[in-house]
Amino acid sequence: MAKRDYYEILGVPKDAPAEEIKKSYRKVALKFHPDRNPGNKEAEDKFKEAAEAYEVLSDKDKRAKYDRFGHNGVKGGHGHGGFEGGMTVEDIFSHFGDIFGDMGGGGSPFESFFGGSAGTRTRRGTGRRGANLRIKVKLTMQEIASGVKKQVKVKKMVACNVCHGSGAKDGSSFNSCPTCHGSGYVRKVTSTILGQMQTTSTCQTCHGEGQTITARCGNCSGEGKIYGEETITIDIPAGVNEGMQLSMSGKGNAGDRGGPPGDLIIQIEEVPHPSLKRVNNNDVVYDLYLNFADAALGITVEVPTIDGTAKIKIPPGTQAGKILRLKGKGIPSVESHYHVGDQLIDVNIWTPKNLTKEERDIMEKLRKSPNFQPSPEGGEKGFFEKFKDLLEGE
Repeated sequence: MAKRDYYEILGVPKDAPAEEIKKSYRKVALKFHPDRNPGNKEAEDKFKEAAEAYEVLSDKDKRAKYDRFGHNGVKGGHGHGGFEGGMTVEDIFSHFGDIFGDMGGGGSPFESFFGGSAGTRTRRGTGRRGANLRIKVKLTMQEIASGVKKQVKVKKMVACNVCHGSGAKDGSSFNSCPTCHGSGYVRKVTSTILGQMQTTSTCQTCHGEGQTITARCGNCSGEGKIYGEETITIDIPAGVNEGMQLSMSGKGNAGDRGGPPGDLIIQIEEVPHPSLKRVNNNDVVYDLYLNFADAALGITVEVPTIDGTAKIKIPPGTQAGKILRLKGKGIPSVESHYHVGDQLIDVNIWTPKNLTKEERDIMEKLRKSPNFQPSPEGGEKGFFEKFKDLLEGE
């Protein structure tokens, strides 16, 4: 069965701003929420469908690819829990809980279902999910071009090493919750003009765990977590960009009393290269400066590349603004390693600022030489033609 258009799923136009997309997703998610539609498989599927649409349209890069290529442009690219084909309701609460819990002043319609913001939705016997953690990782151009594994020490909340995250002094320090009688949920019946309406919400006494602690762990004061440090290996693919965010599931802060950990969000920072500039995502540019003599006579020069150096031949009569190209010497595409950018060499002719008397005499003799007179009618391309050739890859 063909997938529906993401904009159609959320009921927004293709030029909708981010805030409108966010509001529309909240509305659709509320309508098809599993707790409002218990046992309704169709509603659950629509709930998942809306989450998948929002996961793409809320991301600037993914939305641009979807607008251009449709579903094929983001196939296999869902970064939150592998949503495509494997999304669960718990994945949605885990990754988009802040959307549900950000509806203003404690008046969220979801509170009637969860007894609080949906961002802290819990299951019986499981504490609240830990907060996401954000870090920045600096990468050199060479690391970006090749991909790299980075080991980073992250200070965060980790599971208590005494109670192993339970928050209790020992295994016998638990009682069934007196409010929900161990279910983790409480039910409330409200009379309306349409009749009686039953809602289910997370128990506020045990926060959905179904049990209470009678004797707390002395090391973590019953929280099940303490402040600590973890060394994490991050596998960064080739071709990432400045500002791009990667996500590592379960590597964030530990949850309360055995609750699942949050995610680690890694933001990429590019360290400027001393000689090369990145353009068009995958190409790099080197500014080459030649003197008059070298440009007129031709010369072989050595230029820096991402992974070393390369020798290039400058033909006699090379003009300022000439663009030379080293195929495949750029940066791989993060979507496909089969596509690798080029290195572009922008030729500049260096004009000396201070001349000796001997140099001035030589230049005066050459000033009126016929070969030193500009002749653009000889077929030399102007700036716009050169820029067009650059974009077209000539």
